[in-house]
Amino acid sequence: MDLLRSHLHKVRIPEPGSRIHKDECCVSFDTPRSEGGLYVDMTSFLGFGREHVAWNYEKSGNPVYLHIVQRRKPEPDDEADRPLKKPTLLAIGVEGGFTDQEPEYDEAFEIVILPEFTSLPFPSIDLPEKVTVLDIRDCTYYIVVTYHSTTPQVRIAVDKVILAESADRKQQLASWVADKKKVSAHAMDLKQLDNGVIVPPTGWKCSKCDKTENLWLNLTDGMILCGRRLWDGSGGNNHAIEHYEQTKYPLAVKLGTITADLEAADVFSYPEDDSVEDPLLAQHLSHFGIDFSSLQKTEMTTAERELDHNTNYDWNRIQESGKDAELLYGPGYTGLVNLGNSYFEKQSLKAAFAIAPADPTLDLNMQMTKLAHGMLSGKYSVPNQEGQEGIHPRMFKTVIAAKHPEFSSMRQQDALDFFLHLIDQVDQANTRNHELNPFTGFKFIIEERLQCPSGKVSYNKRSDYILSLNIPLHEATNKEQLEAFHEKKAAMDLDGKEVSNEEIVRPRVPLEACLASFSGAEEVPEFYSTALNSKTTAIKTAGFKTFPDYLVLQMRKFVMEAGWVPKKLDVYVDVPDIIDISHMRSKGIQSGEELLPEGASGDNKAEPVHPVASEDIVSQLASMGFNYLHCQKAAISTSNTGVEEAMNWLLSHMDDPDINDPISKDSQAAEQTVDETSVQTLVSFGFQEDVARKALAASGGNIERATDWIFSHPEAFSSVPTDSSTSNMEDDDAHIPDGSGRYKLMAFVSHMGTSTHCGHYVAHVLKDGRWVIFNDSKVAASVDLPKDMGYLYFFQRI
Repeated sequence: MDLLRSHLHKVRIPEPGSRIHKDECCVSFDTPRSEGGLYVDMTSFLGFGREHVAWNYEKSGNPVYLHIVQRRKPEPDDEADRPLKKPTLLAIGVEGGFTDQEPEYDEAFEIVILPEFTSLPFPSIDLPEKVTVLDIRDCTYYIVVTYHSTTPQVRIAVDKVILAESADRKQQLASWVADKKKVSAHAMDLKQLDNGVIVPPTGWKCSKCDKTENLWLNLTDGMILCGRRLWDGSGGNNHAIEHYEQTKYPLAVKLGTITADLEAADVFSYPEDDSVEDPLLAQHLSHFGIDFSSLQKTEMTTAERELDHNTNYDWNRIQESGKDAELLYGPGYTGLVNLGNSYFEKQSLKAAFAIAPADPTLDLNMQMTKLAHGMLSGKYSVPNQEGQEGIHPRMFKTVIAAKHPEFSSMRQQDALDFFLHLIDQVDQANTRNHELNPFTGFKFIIEERLQCPSGKVSYNKRSDYILSLNIPLHEATNKEQLEAFHEKKAAMDLDGKEVSNEEIVRPRVPLEACLASFSGAEEVPEFYSTALNSKTTAIKTAGFKTFPDYLVLQMRKFVMEAGWVPKKLDVYVDVPDIIDISHMRSKGIQSGEELLPEGASGDNKAEPVHPVASEDIVSQLASMGFNYLHCQKAAISTSNTGVEEAMNWLLSHMDDPDINDPISKDSQAAEQTVDETSVQTLVSFGFQEDVARKALAASGGNIERATDWIFSHPEAFSSVPTDSSTSNMEDDDAHIPDGSGRYKLMAFVSHMGTSTHCGHYVAHVLKDGRWVIFNDSKVAASVDLPKDMGYLYFFQRI
């Protein structure tokens, strides 16, 4: 105890805002369940595994640690017969969501003092307190010493660490979470007609057609009607929604989902356009003679149908479900536990602990190092009762998402967006230090050639990390099979039958066709030619100025239909193991070619592009009674994002003093302030700064739309001479690798779901001569390789 007493000044009591890392080591993936347990620094509250706690002591000088050890409890004999708790949320790993039936653990604590690892039991009544001597008086028979107990006390400090919510838990994001159903605003005072309708317990049919599935009972008048027609023609005939539009009766419950567990019933509110909770559902059902206690579940709820849609043939094949796969363990075979919005990590950093910051949980290089060690060392890829535990890269995710509003949210994000964001963050953390940047080998230069009708040309260069490819469906190699399938499907639709997943025929497009669509000639309308001093149509071609060490191809499976409605292409892409793109190398300026002049009459720049209000948005708002001028301003100020966004802007700017001022080009330009961070983001993509500013001004500051604007307005940077751009490129990107155009497929990432904002990602990696599937913490030898279903493909130069 004397040893601990000498270090009491180093023991802190956590405050409410303290970040306590007691679930995982800051520089490794050791946890309290690891062999050596976890050591929590009682000064900084950082956690360390047995291998790294001495390093922290040497670095910080903090000697007192809380040692936490968790050991799994033996399962009772009746564990297999224990019923699973029914989920109430479309979520994973959260209260009320789907659970992985986490085993229970016994937890033990002790206080450890370094460097000798002296241990003291906890709890213990003998633990010393930090004391202050207030007074010493020498009396006749004895010395009186007055002590005043002050914080921090060891016992209080340790208790607070044990009871506090950990930093990891606070940061942990749920996966695929749908908001908990809200009580409908129409439920408590719902009017029900006394029309004598009694609903039988079985034998339901739509009142307006012959549909016997996907039926909804209107809770006001008792009408039984079919649900909505889905995009592929399946589902209902829209009779339930049409009935609401005619009557405005708000609530309906899906027949077949009503059981004794009324909370699981699927109640839909048409005015609120969402699944809702009806606290008086039992009363509303009894009005139509329904005894819910005797009913059995025969239909899926809306949430269950959404999940079922995501577990169809594509999901099963991509995840190789039902295959007797050999589970793999050891170095390089470590799984990643799903943390919420899925992502992947392919390349690792080599960093040293010597340059670690005071708080390694907030340092990107340290967390990248930790992730690389966790994945490649094999330390955490050992078999257990569930297969393997895998690693939880929560700290890495927290650091990488800290400055990004989307990745730090609960929403699912695109793997490609994450990959580019990761590259950007690593670039910023290792500015000009290309040896420490693992993504240098992914970078390449694209050269674009533009030729106007005058015959003169311009060349422009840009750097990139991925090659995004359109999928030309008209190049499908199975057109006859597709035509026969569509005829069969049309006939089955007439008979009210549905095509099974096994019967679906999808287009097959060769990768060569996708590559050809990138390098092929493309018309560029509205191109401003400095040779003709007018706008015209130019021809653009593109090629590689350099070939990267690692080539990443993105298949554009997500497209925007009319009205900016996202759609995922249901298509296979046949990808060979070896590709040769040497023919796609750009040849640069050729003998006899004449460059477009920089400016013949002073009018050499593209005309200023000012935002124009979407007439569709304006007309919809105006039909609601809003002032037409105000509607135009709302559409422009929200970059024509949508009616809802424009309406929100209107409602919050109705009292602006200039709301009635006429719209002018100058005022439009003034409204479009350009964020410097967005400018630098576009510059990091390889675009010139003046072009980035122009694109952001024309796109309302939206980076994605600004990128689209740049590619659709090549005249914006066509006046830059090749020689100057080449010299800048050589100065800034001399580190960019180059070599042969022959590549071997090494990995691919597949997406399952209807959009990039929902679903799941799975990776397949060629390792040690065989394909391996990485599906969260499951790592196994691939049995049925879904190579034609990838979203991102990773190739290595050979």
